[in-house]
Amino acid sequence: MSTAVVVEAPGEHRLTAHEPVPPAAGDALVRVHAVGVCGSDREVYQGNRPEGYVRYPLTPGHEWSGTVAEVGAGVPAGLVGRKVVGEGFRNCQVCDRCHAGETTLCTAGYEETGFTQPGAMATTLTLPARLLHVLPDEADLTAAALLEPAACVAAAALKAGSRPGERVAVVGTGTLGMFAVQFLRAGSPAELLVVGTRPDRDKLSRTFGATDFRTKDQELPADFDVVIETAGSASAARTAASLLRRGGRLVLTGIPAPGAEGLDPTDLVVRQLEVHTVFGAPPEAWAHTVRVFGAGLLSPLPLVTHELPLSGFAEAIELAGSGDPAVGKVLLRP
Repeated sequence: MSTAVVVEAPGEHRLTAHEPVPPAAGDALVRVHAVGVCGSDREVYQGNRPEGYVRYPLTPGHEWSGTVAEVGAGVPAGLVGRKVVGEGFRNCQVCDRCHAGETTLCTAGYEETGFTQPGAMATTLTLPARLLHVLPDEADLTAAALLEPAACVAAAALKAGSRPGERVAVVGTGTLGMFAVQFLRAGSPAELLVVGTRPDRDKLSRTFGATDFRTKDQELPADFDVVIETAGSASAARTAASLLRRGGRLVLTGIPAPGAEGLDPTDLVVRQLEVHTVFGAPPEAWAHTVRVFGAGLLSPLPLVTHELPLSGFAEAIELAGSGDPAVGKVLLRP
């Protein structure tokens, strides 16, 4: 029987029968292979997501991979049978920001798969075919389920504009941090430092290409060209800024709790730091991620530690927020 997870309200969920939604014109029906569980899914379940960025009842799931099973009118029939991942933001395609390619800044209002629109914690997912990115035929769909967080990091890497031979650093050692290491390593840096709170991530960071690993209580340098922050705390943002040389480039991807005190504007101005932020991934970042993944330069599978059926949703949410060093990326398999 086809099933889906439905979060009725914060703290309330059920496993229910799932009826696939036939694709309308311009849509595609995808058979879901795997779906990732992340901190924002935990926010949805606990009711901590900001107002306007979730709509109950809801089938969560914004990190996913699958195979196209059916397409609607106007969609190339050649998509059927192809392995795919898909963008989450349901942008309008007609506002000035969408026309500029900045779809995560769509002025028509926020709509996203797994938050305000049905997500992939179900046997199938129906969505606009224009949001799909086709994978190579030989792609590992379990690994591909992690390409959504990878795309967010790709957006950060593109904004950072790291050039070969520069000194680069990553603050944070979770899924986003480990992807940041891989994207920056692909740019041939002279040095690649990882800063985190978990010493056990030293080995994995070096496996992905880091040349040095330090915890925040160790002495840290202050002359890096580029730093990508992925930890999602005000202290991490300050640590990231402190690593930069004058005129260095900082990209923030983490979202601290409301009311957090962040960067010192005087420090930013006096040191002429270039600061960028990322929330989601535009098409350019997705396309870049799929190319890099297809070229074998991204290794998502070492980040996966748990795979559960949809009936294990509650356990997956607990694992994702446990803080247990043995827990990496948790996937649900419909």
